[in-house]
Amino acid sequence: MTSTTLSRYYAAVDAGDFDTAMALLAPDVRSAIQLPGGVVRGKDRQALRDYLSGRGNVLRRHVLLRESVVDGLELVYGAVVDDGTTTTGHFIAAARLGEDGLVSGYQVAFDPELALLDDA
Repeated sequence: MTSTTLSRYYAAVDAGDFDTAMALLAPDVRSAIQLPGGVVRGKDRQALRDYLSGRGNVLRRHVLLRESVVDGLELVYGAVVDDGTTTTGHFIAAARLGEDGLVSGYQVAFDPELALLDDA
């Protein structure tokens, strides 16, 4: 699998290294995280850091099953695995990259029921 900015972002988030994750984002990154309970929107890095920090202590991994890059837009699809063993759902994410290579727009949708691919 390629090493997209999104794959590096999720690896840093999963490791609890929010400083490295935030360094991949433009200061004014716009974001939308679509969850079963609603949408979390943000207009800067701090909004994403606040969301991540607000999740509390979670042992979570984003297992990427597919990655693609098309004209400055990264797309990933994967599974969310909690506590090392339990797949809690699947997600699809997109990131628009600026000329500086930083994520300037980030959108992700998570669903606890629908799986488009079998987990690898």
